[in-house]
Amino acid sequence: MIAYALVNGPLPKAGLIVVAALAGGAMLAPGSRPRALAMLALLILTPVLLLADVWASPRLATLHHHPLEAVAAGALGVLVVLALAIPIARRPWLIAPLVVFTLPFRIPITLGGTTSNLLVPLYLVLASGTLAYVASVLGFPRRCAADPEEFNPGGTGPRAAVWLERLLAAYVLLYAIQATYSLDLQLALQQVVFFYAPFTLAFCLLRRLRWSGELVRMCLLVAVSLALLFSLVGFVEYATRSLFLNAKLIATNQNHAYFAVNSVFYDSNIFGRFLALVMVVLAATLLHDRRWREQVAAAGVLAVLWVGVVLSLSRSSLGALLAGLAVLAAVRWRISRAVLAVLGVVVVAGAAVALSPHTFGVEQGANGVSSGRGSLVSGGIHMFGQRPLWGYGSGSFQVEYLHQHPPCSAASTASCSPGGVGDSHTLPVTIAAEQGLIGELIYLGLLAAAALTLIPGVRSNPVRAAVLAAFVALVVHTLVYDDFLSDPISWTLLGMGVALARAPRAEVAERKAARLRPEALPA
Repeated sequence: MIAYALVNGPLPKAGLIVVAALAGGAMLAPGSRPRALAMLALLILTPVLLLADVWASPRLATLHHHPLEAVAAGALGVLVVLALAIPIARRPWLIAPLVVFTLPFRIPITLGGTTSNLLVPLYLVLASGTLAYVASVLGFPRRCAADPEEFNPGGTGPRAAVWLERLLAAYVLLYAIQATYSLDLQLALQQVVFFYAPFTLAFCLLRRLRWSGELVRMCLLVAVSLALLFSLVGFVEYATRSLFLNAKLIATNQNHAYFAVNSVFYDSNIFGRFLALVMVVLAATLLHDRRWREQVAAAGVLAVLWVGVVLSLSRSSLGALLAGLAVLAAVRWRISRAVLAVLGVVVVAGAAVALSPHTFGVEQGANGVSSGRGSLVSGGIHMFGQRPLWGYGSGSFQVEYLHQHPPCSAASTASCSPGGVGDSHTLPVTIAAEQGLIGELIYLGLLAAAALTLIPGVRSNPVRAAVLAAFVALVVHTLVYDDFLSDPISWTLLGMGVALARAPRAEVAERKAARLRPEALPA
């Protein structure tokens, strides 16, 4: 009876709303101490909610039969978190390169015969960073170098940045509330537990940093090094015609003339997107750095990464790359030149498709080109028409689509089968079907607030230009591949963008405070 209540009763729904409320408190609570306490509570309650939801699941049968192994694994994780929290507490800026380094790594974990790819390294880093931040706010240990009052405290600065935080919190809370009437509560709960809750911690930790030139260069070096390494792995896969992960992609390669690589990622689209975003950021440095050695090095790296994107055969990643480069061109030069450059790339791409249509699946028709996504999009629009205001509930797209379209077509089976992705592959359509007009308006407002936060100062600041271009590229990618706030890169870019937007005002406030200190006053 207790297990039934934990899984199917009101407890998971209530816990989900509490976790979402804590995420909002971590972003919006006034003062460092309330924010730190909300982050700590979020860090503790999130895994508890997950365990309560899956404890009676057959997937945990191994842990039930071997509890000592589970306790040992948990204790090891706690030790790693504590050990990593100590250097972060003394040097808070370490959280930035550590987050960038762990962003792409997903660890396959098998329980009960089912394998899940989880961002375990990133979770450990965020847990350590949260503990370090809480320690700095509470004044323990005394040798902690972090300032209890952040350099960029939340709820201050430009109005757009404040609204961005409010809309992020509103989106997470609305998702949790609409999960209460969803046909797939467990999927919605996992979305919050694995993505929204931990990524909220990342956003809160990154927005408080002082993003100096040295810190930005360090993070860029980490990202470029990872992208090169992943590209080399992809080259090996292509040369040997073998893949390390994703049995579905292996089967797809066997049934088609083309061969798509995914490197160490589970999905070739995620691999291509990561490379595309790194290329956009690196292109920003190429446009602004006039030292010839850096120019040559950046051009060489871009050439290597471009080959990696092409071998992934991810059309959505190529579109995202094009959008990011167009933003950089518009920022650096005139918009008309950017439009001409975009048209030129489109013409070249069209010619390539015309010369080799089978490579891109064009002979299969529009639905074949999109891997069956046309049917999913039309189905999602139909679902929105049925419940236009509040939708079918968070995470319900897969269940409701299968209910309304039982005989899934062969082209869309990979997306609408129980083991598939479970969405329309087009974020606005998925939001409209699951959350209705209410969720769609918050999503559009979030994008508008992000744009108003990231755009100011882009012409004079190459870092802000790179963040804006990468964010636009990511949004464009989600229009054809449904994964926006489920991607930690989104929260990383937004946290960094908010910090950069608030930096000028924070620096002015620091200078004023310095002039008012007793040692600065005349005797």
